[in-house]
Amino acid sequence: MKKPEINSVEIARLAGVSRSTVSRVINNYANVPPDTRAKVMKVIDQYNYVPNLSAQVLAGKRTRTIGLFMIETGPVSRDMLSNMLLASIIENASAYGYYVLTYILRGTEDAEAVRSVKDIFYQRRIDGGIFIGAANREPFIEHLIAEGFTVGIVDQELPRDVEPNRIVVNFDNDRGMMMAVGHLYELNHRDIGIVNGDMKRFSGPNKYEGFEAAMRHYGLPIRERWVLPGGFSEESGYEALRACLQSGKPLPTAMIMANDSVAFGAIRALQEAGLSVPDDLSVIGFDDHALSARFTPALTTVKVDFAEMMRQLTAFVVRRIENEGESEPVRYWVHSHLIERDSCKRLPDSVG
Repeated sequence: MKKPEINSVEIARLAGVSRSTVSRVINNYANVPPDTRAKVMKVIDQYNYVPNLSAQVLAGKRTRTIGLFMIETGPVSRDMLSNMLLASIIENASAYGYYVLTYILRGTEDAEAVRSVKDIFYQRRIDGGIFIGAANREPFIEHLIAEGFTVGIVDQELPRDVEPNRIVVNFDNDRGMMMAVGHLYELNHRDIGIVNGDMKRFSGPNKYEGFEAAMRHYGLPIRERWVLPGGFSEESGYEALRACLQSGKPLPTAMIMANDSVAFGAIRALQEAGLSVPDDLSVIGFDDHALSARFTPALTTVKVDFAEMMRQLTAFVVRRIENEGESEPVRYWVHSHLIERDSCKRLPDSVG
């Protein structure tokens, strides 16, 4: 039989304590004697009492919940990297005693969906939020930051004056591209192309700038016909290489991809055209996707430590939530290193 609904006044009466004592037990205050806490908890358990969240929020209490917002047009369930990021944030938030509310936003053109995300903040259903996959300088996210909400963002160029409630993590694309181009240079490649990422997101142009700098460093020319538009999905890599092959233009000897998913798609297009990696084209990816080592050929890639990135981001968001007076902005870069596998081939010394 369902027990009748009960409030904190009734809990106090049944436990023989004051209502303020019940409040201290619910909020886990340390100054409650163990026997008193046990007596109150016995009644709470007996009646399955759950504190009213709205009342707690109105009283200035935290929800101990972080919002995780994935901006992704494709099916997240098929993207192992997205799944890993989700799992990592949930695991790390749990270690701090926080829940995670997840929300997938299918693009920011849908005003109703954007409104729903903003309402989650305005209704104080969360204490702060983390955004993955957002365009650089997304207006509605900028508005939330201006309103004072704690917001963590993966992959964003910072404004000149950084607010203390903005927490940003970026990839060290300059170093990553220097390693990728340097590796190919050591393998005697001189004709090197790139499939770019999504140029609306910070990593898109930032990676290409890193590519330009690395090519200049090694004294290599950048040929526009080998700078291909892409994105960050496998399909974008497939379409980029298929269009390049259909144009009839000669391929470079090597190409660097915006990420490993793009590399998977590009290699598929090459294989469909009867070409081989690395015999006909050497390929380097970025990220070290969970499938990269098992792909055929095993993919040479610039590894990014996503687990550490998510651990740090979650820790910084929680710390800012719990220390609202902090005034220093948070920005950090995730370091990377090259993993050599089978998708790159050494050319004879006479080539180039």
